[in-house]
Amino acid sequence: MPPQYFDNVEGLAHRDLRFETELFGHRYSFKSDKGIFSSHELDPGSRILIETIGRLDLGKEILDLGCGAGPIGLILASLGASRHVTLSDVNQRCLALSLENARHMGLAERTTIVESDVYDHIDSCFDAIVSNPPIRAGKKVTYRIYDEAPLHLRSGGSLYLVVRRKQGAESVESHLRGIFPAVEVLEKEKGYWVIHAKL
Repeated sequence: MPPQYFDNVEGLAHRDLRFETELFGHRYSFKSDKGIFSSHELDPGSRILIETIGRLDLGKEILDLGCGAGPIGLILASLGASRHVTLSDVNQRCLALSLENARHMGLAERTTIVESDVYDHIDSCFDAIVSNPPIRAGKKVTYRIYDEAPLHLRSGGSLYLVVRRKQGAESVESHLRGIFPAVEVLEKEKGYWVIHAKL
């Protein structure tokens, strides 16, 4: 199997890439690279997730799990001056890009970058966890995101996910109902579901 965006591949050549996107009347620019998820654009699922939850009260401490180059977490940070966002990924290239993009956007002081395989190096609890789960990594990885989320959420905290219907959104929603007392689908657009699970 060729290397995936959730792998660390030593010696993989770099390519200086950049993509731009507009959300909530703001223009955002992100440095990117080959070897990461959606390296040339903000993928549709992430866009729908941000559009759905960006203006909600997410609390002050937010975790972007599987951050890639950082667009979800950094845009959420930019939309609330009181927000602090921890961006986490297993891919070191993603973390370097997230750090550079945070500095470029003037968000370095309101963000923390953490290398972690799911929650392995996540020691804090958050008001909200957001994720566009790495479906290609398999259920062993993605269901850890769902199952262990309550251990890393404060009382009343929320998990926000975007999952494509054809990649199991209905099954994910059903699974979450066995973990969280309150689960709802906030949005269904272009085959993507934005799911909210609340403690």
